Amino acid sequence: MSFIWILVAFLFGYAAKLLTLPPLVGYLLAGFFLHALGVQPDTSLQTLADLGISLMLFTIGLKVNIKQLLSGNIWSATLSHMGLWIIILFPLLIITTLIASAHYFELNMAQIAIIGFAFSFSSTVCAIKVLEDNAELKTRHSDLAIGILIIQDIAAVIFLIFATGKIPSIWALALFSLILVRPFIKRLTESSGHGELLPLLGFLLAFGGVELFELVKLKGDLGALVIGMLIAGLPKANEMYKSLMSFKDLFLIGFFLSIGFTALPTLDMLMVASLFALVLPVKFLLFFGIFILLNIRARTSFLSALLLANYSEFGLIVASLSVQQNWLDQEWLVIIALAISFSFVFTTLIYKSAHAIYSSNKQLFTRYQRDKASLRKPYETVNGASIVIVGMGRVG
Repeated sequence: MSFIWILVAFLFGYAAKLLTLPPLVGYLLAGFFLHALGVQPDTSLQTLADLGISLMLFTIGLKVNIKQLLSGNIWSATLSHMGLWIIILFPLLIITTLIASAHYFELNMAQIAIIGFAFSFSSTVCAIKVLEDNAELKTRHSDLAIGILIIQDIAAVIFLIFATGKIPSIWALALFSLILVRPFIKRLTESSGHGELLPLLGFLLAFGGVELFELVKLKGDLGALVIGMLIAGLPKANEMYKSLMSFKDLFLIGFFLSIGFTALPTLDMLMVASLFALVLPVKFLLFFGIFILLNIRARTSFLSALLLANYSEFGLIVASLSVQQNWLDQEWLVIIALAISFSFVFTTLIYKSAHAIYSSNKQLFTRYQRDKASLRKPYETVNGASIVIVGMGRVG
């Protein structure tokens, strides 16, 4: 069966790539296809999915910039958007509940809040992939978008902790002493060289964090995130991140495939997922408006909002846990998976023309830019000097 999973996942992922879409869209469809064929998952698929989630949280921790997280703009933009977005989705979900006949649309207020929360996240995987493809990882709008994404991911982890209902052991307080081992980890990473020992050490630290936190009755995935944040900023942290990315993406295939085995999509599910995809421009406008109010320049606000106008794989994780806790019907996991796929198509296709769209509508967007934002010079200049920039990127 493992060969069948690999074959189908590759074919669907490859087809998605040919269509210039993130391969994980193909993996989600591959799961539905395998389910339709009657293929039954075994425990190894769930194990792979769990490893992928833990490794994803660890790599997110490796990229955390503490100074960036302390920025008031990042926190206020993230939390205000998540709160407002849930409020916006409330009437949409209530109307859907009233007009739909299927049993899984009979939602109470708590379920509506969970679904709204799941849809409030933006995709780290999609945003970083788009930024990498456009060579924009070192830009101002990239820094803003990634900062928002990290805060969202932390919010998701906090939800996962409280949702499990675990009461931490008194020994959990000892975890604060982990900061003392940072110098030791620094020496260990530096002495591991540039070969296979570095990613192996990453696995050891990520899954060691999971085991350590579960030992004191805390959510293991939080341990992976915390250990990653502990390493962030060390000289070899970025190299470790790059060495683990391929492994993380490979393990996450198990998670996306497992979604397909939840239930097969029906016409009702496709219609509701399409409805959520149609409100993505509202998500973009909400982000753009919040950034403008926070005195961020119009161009940075536009590009960052466009990167964040999608739904996230973390929404799937939140929905998956909610299904396990019997808070949601499993059909909602399929609806959210479909909506996420549609949103990735939206972001991937429209961002290709993002700069052209902004240039042709510059006056429209800058009309809303506040005076304080225009006073913030994006780059240092030297008065009275003539500046010539030769080349781009590393050559510039």
